[in-house]
Amino acid sequence: MKTQKKIILMLFMLMACSTVFAKDYKASFFHIKSDGSTMNTRSIQFAIDYISKNGGGRLVFYVGRYLTGSIYLKSNVTIQLEEGAVLLGSTNPFDYDRIGNTALIHARDVENVGITGKGMIDGQGRALANNSIAYANDGLIVDILKYDRTRESIRPMVIYFYNCVNVNIKELIMQNSACWLQTYERCKNLVIDHITVNNVAYWNSDGIDVVDCDNVVITNNNIDAADDGICLKSHTEGFFCHNILIENNIVRTSANGIKLGTAGKGGFRNIKILNNTVYNTYRSAIALQSVDGGFLEDIIVDGLKSANTGHVIFLRLGERIPGKKSTMKRISIKNVVADVPLGKADAGYDYEGPIEDMPRNISPIIIAGLPGQYIEDVTFSNFEISYPGAGSKYMAYVALDKLDSIPEEAGGYPEFSKFKEIPAWGIYVRHAKNINFSNLLLKAEKKDYRLPIVMDDVHGAALKKVTFQQIDQKKLLHTHKSTKVNVN
Repeated sequence: MKTQKKIILMLFMLMACSTVFAKDYKASFFHIKSDGSTMNTRSIQFAIDYISKNGGGRLVFYVGRYLTGSIYLKSNVTIQLEEGAVLLGSTNPFDYDRIGNTALIHARDVENVGITGKGMIDGQGRALANNSIAYANDGLIVDILKYDRTRESIRPMVIYFYNCVNVNIKELIMQNSACWLQTYERCKNLVIDHITVNNVAYWNSDGIDVVDCDNVVITNNNIDAADDGICLKSHTEGFFCHNILIENNIVRTSANGIKLGTAGKGGFRNIKILNNTVYNTYRSAIALQSVDGGFLEDIIVDGLKSANTGHVIFLRLGERIPGKKSTMKRISIKNVVADVPLGKADAGYDYEGPIEDMPRNISPIIIAGLPGQYIEDVTFSNFEISYPGAGSKYMAYVALDKLDSIPEEAGGYPEFSKFKEIPAWGIYVRHAKNINFSNLLLKAEKKDYRLPIVMDDVHGAALKKVTFQQIDQKKLLHTHKSTKVNVN
C-alpha cells in the first residue's frame, strides 16, 4: 500500500511540475469566441499549435460557451476551463475527425498534456447521435444501424487519447457524449482526479475507459453513466493494464459499476480498487472478466459499498475467441457492505438496463470459470450482504441434482445475467481452485427455495465464520464434483 501511495504522490508532483512554470494564454487572445454559435475549431487548434511551438502552457477559457469540432492536443499544452466556461461539441457529425476513433478532443503520441479546471465539456451527445442516425437513414453515412443506432466507431467520444505520457485530467465536469465519454489507450502516467461525469445522454455511454495503460490513478470522481462506469480494457495481445489505482469514487450506471474486461486480449495486472461506492446500478458493482485470451491477476478490492445494485461481485472466465484460453488468479476482495434489490436497480433512468434480462432469480456473488480453465487463488473476507430473497421455483430450470445442465456460455457476452437462473441465492462458485471465504454474513429477507452457497467443480475451498440468515433453511452449502471443501 505504501508503494502505491508513493506512485500517486510522484504522479501528482509530475503533473504539477509540467504546468507550474508554463505560460497562460487567454482563449480570447486567439479570437476564440464565447457566444455558443461561432464555430471555433480552427481558432482553438491554431492556439494549441502556437502554445506547443512556443514552449508550452495553458490555453485558458473563461466564462462562456465555446463551440467546436475535433481538436488535437499537442505536447506541453493544457486546456484550462475556468468555472463557467463550457467547451461545446458540435451536433454535426461531419465536424469530427475519425483517427482510429472519432472524438471531440484527440491526443496522439504526445506528452505533458491535460484538461483541467472547474468548467465543463458538453458533447451534446443526444442531438449529435440522432443527427448521425438521420444521415445514415438518408444514405449519407454508411452504417448498419445495429440496434437502431450507428456504430460506436463513428459516434464521437468527448476524449480519445492514444499513446500519451503524463496526462492530467482534473476537476472538470464532463457530460453528454454520443458514445463512451473518455478513452485513454496505451497511455502512461495518467491521473483522473475529482471529475464529475454525467454521461447519460445516449446508449453505450461509459464514464471512463482505460485501455492497456500503465501507472494510472483514478480517484475522487463522481460518475453517472448509461453504460459501464469505470472500465478497464485490453485491446491488443502483448499489451495490458498495469499498476492502476481506482480509489474513493462514487459510481452509478445502468450497466456495471467498476469493470475489468469484456475486451481482454492482453491482460490486467496489479490493480487496486479501494474504498469505492456503487449505487442504483443495474448489473455488477465489481465485474472482473478475462474472456479474450488474456490474463487477469494480482487484483485487490478493499472497501466497497454497493447500494441498491443488481449484483455485487462477478468473476468470469470465458472463451469468446475460439482457442484463446484466458486465466484469472490471485484476487483479494474484502470489506464489502452491499444490498441487492428485488427489481430493477436503475428503474426510472433514461437508459435502463435491458428488460429482457428480467425477471431473474438473482444472487450477489458469482465465480464462474470454465471446464479445465479454473479461476484460482481467490479470497473473500469481511462481507455483509443483504439480499431480498423470494427466489421463485416457477422461474427455475435447474435443481441441485441437475447442475450440469447450467450452460457454460463460454463464448457469450460476459454478464452475470446471462445465466438467468443460478442455484444459490448467495454465492455460486463453478470451475475454481483455492477459494477462501471468511467473516461473511449473508441475509435473505424473504423465503427463498435455494441454498446460500453452491460449489460445482471446486477444488480446495475454505469457509471460515460464514453465517447466514434465511427463513426455514439450516443448510449452508451444497457441493458437486468438488474436493477439499472445508467449513469451519
